[in-house]
Amino acid sequence: MKTQDYALFFENITKETPIKEYENVFDINAKFKDPFNEVKGLDKIYDIFQDMYIKLDNPRFKVIEIVEQGDISYLRWIFEFNFKNDSLLNSFEGVSRVEFNENQKVISHVDYWDSSENLYEKIPILSFFIKLVKRKIKS
Repeated sequence: MKTQDYALFFENITKETPIKEYENVFDINAKFKDPFNEVKGLDKIYDIFQDMYIKLDNPRFKVIEIVEQGDISYLRWIFEFNFKNDSLLNSFEGVSRVEFNENQKVISHVDYWDSSENLYEKIPILSFFIKLVKRKIKS
């Protein structure tokens, strides 16, 4: 699997995407890590994305840049979503480091993005405290 194909996979996955399609992309022992999860195994990776569709409305990725070097690629993306029962569209940018094996399947996917700024600060009560701490640190 080439990086461009991997990017298209993420741009097109939905809640209805069967695990069989994930099997075409991920090695059975692949590792996945983001600010909230760290798992190993295709089934657990599939579960993370299924959970995303339960917790958020209309989640979608748009890959805006790809850098490849050998078996390692970096994808810069924008993630758009709505919190449940909220019409306000939210989005944030992140980067994924993806490593492929000799069969062109993903063996490691690590996401880098700021969970504080991009999620926690959008929750009213948490937002107040996070901004207060940031002001104290800047002083």
